[in-house]
Amino acid sequence: MNNLSYLTLFLLGFFGGGHCLAMCGGLSSAFALQLPPHIGRLRLIVLMNLGRLASYTAIGTLAGAFGQFGISLYQTRGLQTALFFAANILLLLLGLYLAGLSDFVRHIEGAGRPVWRRLNPLLNRLLPIKSTPACFAVGLLWGWLPCGMVYSASLYALGSGSAAQGGLLMLAFALGTLPNLLAFGWFAGQLKTLLQNRRLRLAAGLSVCGWALWQLYRAAAMLFA
Repeated sequence: MNNLSYLTLFLLGFFGGGHCLAMCGGLSSAFALQLPPHIGRLRLIVLMNLGRLASYTAIGTLAGAFGQFGISLYQTRGLQTALFFAANILLLLLGLYLAGLSDFVRHIEGAGRPVWRRLNPLLNRLLPIKSTPACFAVGLLWGWLPCGMVYSASLYALGSGSAAQGGLLMLAFALGTLPNLLAFGWFAGQLKTLLQNRRLRLAAGLSVCGWALWQLYRAAAMLFA
């Protein structure tokens, strides 16, 4: 897995920050309003985001392991090639979403609702947050909140065909989302203005598209050589 793939997932997480703030920023604020006096807002935000990063990494590891299992089961390079093409086509669609040229990501958020219906009662038991460990536990569950960006990135992890690479790819994506959510409440206004800059988003999205197209071209050239 080329290092640029990890950088690409990081940039997707960072420039998709407007999506993250819209979905998760409000939750973070709501949790903070219910905190007991002995737990500060900073501790809540840090621990919750550490839990979220752990869940994203676990999702990527599971997705990568599933792809790895499928490849080993069929013992064919054909499946690996198919996963690689599918992953980069998805990356291309993510780039278009980031550039504001497609809303594809929003259409797949419903896929995770059955899982979230099972996890939501666990989250409700932890609320309102009363202890430091509960902050981390809420973050772990928060990581499974239905999110088109997360699902799309995890499908790219699936295409890696490796549990280790899948986990690292999702960790890179998670680290990209981290600055936005850590900054929420301190200088969210300035950050939101940056992330909503049309030209910047277009440049970032087209860069992701360019990388995906280059990967597809290379794979096609090797396949038909």
